[in-house]
Amino acid sequence: MANLGFVGLGLMGSGVVRRLLAAGHQVHGWNRTKEKAAPLVDEGLVWCESPREVAERSDVVLTMVTHVEALAAVTEGEDGLLAGLGPGKVYVDMSTVRPAASRRMAERVRETGAEMVDAPVSGSIVTMEAGQLSIMAAGSRETFDRVEPILRDIGPTVTYVGENGKAVLLKIATNLSLAVQMLAFSEGILLAEKGGIERRVAVEVLTNSAMASPMVKYRGPFVLGLPEAAWFDVEMMQKDLVYALDEGRAAGVPLPTTAIANEYLTAARAMGLEHEDFAVVFDVLAGMSGLDTI
Repeated sequence: MANLGFVGLGLMGSGVVRRLLAAGHQVHGWNRTKEKAAPLVDEGLVWCESPREVAERSDVVLTMVTHVEALAAVTEGEDGLLAGLGPGKVYVDMSTVRPAASRRMAERVRETGAEMVDAPVSGSIVTMEAGQLSIMAAGSRETFDRVEPILRDIGPTVTYVGENGKAVLLKIATNLSLAVQMLAFSEGILLAEKGGIERRVAVEVLTNSAMASPMVKYRGPFVLGLPEAAWFDVEMMQKDLVYALDEGRAAGVPLPTTAIANEYLTAARAMGLEHEDFAVVFDVLAGMSGLDTI
C-alpha cells in the first residue's frame, strides 16, 4: 500500500480520501478548514499542519481544489506543497484548472526533482460513492504507470491521454457538455409541462429515454427538487465554461451551445443562485417560461 498525501478535503476530496483509506493506503492530509477534516481523522487520516508537511511525509501527494487561485494558495510559499517535494516524489493534481496553468505547474514540480500528473475526475458524489468515477490522466507515461494503481483505487476507469495539461483540457471538454445537456433537458421538460404533461412524468420519461446520459439520469430529477448541498455549483460550472470558451477561442473551435449555457449560468448568479447545483438553470428557464420554479 502506498504512502499518500491529500490536500483539499472538500466534498469530493473527502470522498476520494475515504476510498484511498478503504483501499488500505496511509493518507496524510491538510485542508484550509481543519474542522472539515475531523471525520476523516477519525477514519484514519493523518493530519498535517501544512501542505508542505503533507508533501514531505508522502511519496505521492494529491490535490483537489477549486481553481487556479486555490491551487496557488496550497502550492506556493514556505509552507506550500512545492516546498515539500523532491526527487522520487509524484504530485497528482485532480483539480480542474486552465491547461496552461497545469503545464506551468508541471514544470515547477520537475524543478524540485519530482514529477507531476494532472488527473481530474469525471463523475458526481453518487458515482464516487458507487466506485464508478472515471479519471483522465496526463504526464509522462512512466509517471502515469507508477500512479495508475492508486488512481484505480479511486475509480475503475483510468485513461492516459498524453502530456501534462491534456487531462484538464479533456475534463473541461467533458464539463461543457454537462452544462449544455442540463440546459437542453430543462427545455424538454418545460416544453412538455407547458403542453399539459406533469413535470414528474416528463422527468421519468426523459431520464429513461434515448437522450438520457448518465449525468441526465442522476441530475435530471433535480428539476423536481435540488439537493440540500450542491454536487457541483453554478460558480464552479461557470468557471469551467469560461475556461472552455477561452480554449475554444485559442484553438479556433466555435462553442456556440457552451456560450448559451454560460449565459444561463450568469442569469442564475444574478438571481442569487450561485451556490446551488448547476441544475438550477432549470429554474432560470422555468421563470422565463412563466412556470413555477423548483
